[in-house]
Amino acid sequence: MVRNLGIGTGRRKTSVARVYVRDGSGKVTVNGRFLNDYFPQNEHANVVRAPLMVISGENKFDVLINVYGGGINGQAGACRHGLSRALCQVDEANYASLRSNGFLTRDSRMVERKKYGQAGARKRFQFSKR
Repeated sequence: MVRNLGIGTGRRKTSVARVYVRDGSGKVTVNGRFLNDYFPQNEHANVVRAPLMVISGENKFDVLINVYGGGINGQAGACRHGLSRALCQVDEANYASLRSNGFLTRDSRMVERKKYGQAGARKRFQFSKR
């Protein structure tokens, strides 16, 4: 039987990630695929791995992530947020270092809604005087 050491929910834009941290050798799985297969760009994969780097736990834990909604950037941010929360459950000593790096703060920026009578959220239709 596999036992979860910590469970965390991460959110960013419209993405939601459920993260499960287990004892292991450092394997990170996202939606049933390896991290580098799911996030082919190194910059997104590094965003997800960042909390493990901060607490020096790259080879201590296996991480299982289920993420949905949004795009690649939002999903990577949601994974980082969820992983940070899960690592705080594993060991309370991780809290200070993760908080100081800003990994526990939920990025509340969302897309502004489109208003009626306008072309977009801020853009207006062209004004014609005559």
